Amino acid sequence: MAKVELKQPIVEEIKNYTKDAKSIVLVDYRGLTVGQDTELRKKLREAGVVYKVYKNTFLNFAFKGTEFEELTKDLQGPTAVAFGLDDATAPARIINDLVKKMPKLEFKSGVVEGAYYDSEGIKVIATIPSRDELISKLLGSLQSPITNLARVLKQIAEKAA
Repeated sequence: MAKVELKQPIVEEIKNYTKDAKSIVLVDYRGLTVGQDTELRKKLREAGVVYKVYKNTFLNFAFKGTEFEELTKDLQGPTAVAFGLDDATAPARIINDLVKKMPKLEFKSGVVEGAYYDSEGIKVIATIPSRDELISKLLGSLQSPITNLARVLKQIAEKAA
């Protein structure tokens, strides 16, 4: 069997992830211990993020012709890739939280909903709360005036009685 036939399924696997991904974040994982890597993988998996290590050439072939093509310029050295399938900011947020405990883990770049970000841009994206958090904050701020009004009306009713 030719080498190309062995590599093609891996490139197709990456293409399938990119097809469904809302975001992709590239990281340099050099220097992580096995325990740290295991913790990173576990946290990402719990958030619905696919985290894999592929050869840069495979990623290069898979990203060609997609919205993630701009990431190919950052494919030097060891590269791990996190595919955000459900929440676009989840990979950046989780990795950013773990960078505090694992200083060897470094952002390379990423694409979030079609926009390319360098390592500094991804750090900014990581500060954006998840969609669920934003919705709960919105509902809380909408509910607050109604709750206050109900409290005032109750107090007025109690005084009148």
